[in-house]
Amino acid sequence: MRTRVAKLTSGVLNPFLVSLVVIILASFESAASVSDAIKWSLILTAVSVLPVFSVIAYLAHKEKLEGIFINTRRQRNKIYLLASVCAVAGCIILLYLEAPLVLVATFVAGLTAIIVFMSINLLWKISIHTAFAAGSVTVLTLLYGSVGALTVMLVPPIAWARIELEHHSLAQAITGALLAALIVVVVFHFFGLIGPAAPL
Repeated sequence: MRTRVAKLTSGVLNPFLVSLVVIILASFESAASVSDAIKWSLILTAVSVLPVFSVIAYLAHKEKLEGIFINTRRQRNKIYLLASVCAVAGCIILLYLEAPLVLVATFVAGLTAIIVFMSINLLWKISIHTAFAAGSVTVLTLLYGSVGALTVMLVPPIAWARIELEHHSLAQAITGALLAALIVVVVFHFFGLIGPAAPL
């Protein structure tokens, strides 16, 4: 029963779905109109979530990866590289199209996290599930205040699920979460979105 619940939790609250939700919420919070929010949501999904998920799904289908959620550390390297390319492309597109600063900061935070995690992955594996969850919680807290902070309740179940399934240790789950949250705070502060003069 515990394993079944852990698999369900890990499958539903996965990095792809979490990213999609954050993209949509950040777009609607920062865009000038509903049509703009939809536009940004579609653009960001098309350059980030969709290509990475599609490649992983294809490689998993061809049995070149162990599955959608890659638990073997060495198999993660090529996906990190793909994700970093997509993140760079996303940042360039957002800047070129003069996207809301919040969306640019969110993508820069994502790119920074990918580079940091890719470097760590050379020697050690951290939990991407908890990283995406904690990073998303931090973004939503900065955008929506106390209401967004309520999403922090999702992080412990995700961490438990990854540990229960023996995909990560407690240290790997905690490290992923703390690093992601810290990166978001640092990047948003760099963009002037946190602090006395911040527009948020």
